Amino acid sequence: MKRKFWVAILLIGMLCQLTACGSRQESVNDTPTMAPSSEPTATNAPTPSPSPEPTVTNAPTPSPSPEPTATNAPTPSPSPEPTATSTPTPSPSPEPTATNAPTPSPSPKPTATSTPTPSPSPMATPAPVQEAMRDITTMELVRDMGIGINLGNTFESCGSWINSSKVKNYETGWGSPVITEKMIAGYKEAGFGVLRIPVAWSNMMLEDYTIHPDYLARVKEVVTWAIDNDLYVILNIHWDSGWWTNFPTDKEECMYKYVRIWTQLSEEFGEFSDYLMFEALNEEGCWDSVWNRWGGTTGKAEAYGLLNEINQTFVDTVRASGGNNAKRHLLIAGYATDIDLTCDAMFELPEDPAGRIAVSVHYYTPSTFCILEQDADWGKAKADWGSASDVQELTRNMDKLKTTFIDKGIPVIIGEYGVAKKNKTEEVVRLFLSSVCEEAYERQICPVLWDVTSNFYNRSKCEMYDKQLQKELLSVLE
Repeated sequence: MKRKFWVAILLIGMLCQLTACGSRQESVNDTPTMAPSSEPTATNAPTPSPSPEPTVTNAPTPSPSPEPTATNAPTPSPSPEPTATSTPTPSPSPEPTATNAPTPSPSPKPTATSTPTPSPSPMATPAPVQEAMRDITTMELVRDMGIGINLGNTFESCGSWINSSKVKNYETGWGSPVITEKMIAGYKEAGFGVLRIPVAWSNMMLEDYTIHPDYLARVKEVVTWAIDNDLYVILNIHWDSGWWTNFPTDKEECMYKYVRIWTQLSEEFGEFSDYLMFEALNEEGCWDSVWNRWGGTTGKAEAYGLLNEINQTFVDTVRASGGNNAKRHLLIAGYATDIDLTCDAMFELPEDPAGRIAVSVHYYTPSTFCILEQDADWGKAKADWGSASDVQELTRNMDKLKTTFIDKGIPVIIGEYGVAKKNKTEEVVRLFLSSVCEEAYERQICPVLWDVTSNFYNRSKCEMYDKQLQKELLSVLE
């Protein structure tokens, strides 16, 4: 009996141990298996994109390490395609790729707080920035020009026989080589301060008087070269195949064309600084069909009135375009750009709210010396110049400009002066040109030499032909 009692106790004890072991084993089986702390489990890994290169938006959060985080690191280089149960591993290279991140800082690898922000992608070239217009008077600007020269027989070349398919055909149509920046820089090196660029804008003109974009672009390129080389530029409408003669009989259409041209030029060149001056027209502001300047006064008021209206329209059109053009210095053409006719009381300067205008005249006096190379029905060619009467005539004309304009605060530019060299000695050509230059400059007038290919400036060598003439012209600036 007693033995049975202890057997029962032993059996109960063994049963208790078995129950306790089962509980511990069940507890172990119920504990979730922990993934290594350095890797996320398959249940929270992102679904890989079809591309072998993971993007920032689907990259998993890496374990704490020197590597940049997914939110501030550049997109890693392509790596093997991840599976559903494995996380894509970034390229071991510590540097971002060239296409999506800036050069890393000197530290081995950027941290979450120091990773530089990638630069924005390249943008389109911005529009030209407007150059500032200086607070100087037109008189001061004209004085700063010094002496000048024309880029003649180049962009004002015209004629029905010129092939109109390319700008180059016009540019070289009257004998000029294709203009280069080296040629333009040579003018500055020769001592000139302003380059006058005559243009025939009707060349290659499209319908509705739209200037051909290629012609506009080419002239703009040369203007830019000049200004980049510290030259002032005077830009005008030149003879332009002579459509000016139609103003008296077809004023409405001619004025429409005139406004269309200056509206386009104002827009195209509006961002340029005050180193660019617009000139209303060349010397075509006269109409013998309206008034015969060599006899009588019939039609004189009408002829002057027409030019005065054109000049006022020029100022109004340019000023209305705004921007730098609201203060651009403008050059107003005198009647036939003749000194006597421009100093006439009937010639009126346009009203200008900016008060920034100058007067343009030309000087080819006496014409029998300056223009004729041989006798003509209107005069006998003159080969010499420099007599007392010649000098007095020059002095009288320059004094007239001074008293009529300069002394009243109105600047003057002689947009052209020159002489045909055929049948004349180098000495007399030098004497005339240097005398005009000196007499003008002494009276605060800017003289601009008329020049064409192979005349005074060598466009092939980019220098003056006559170094003595160059020296005499520049001496007026001393």
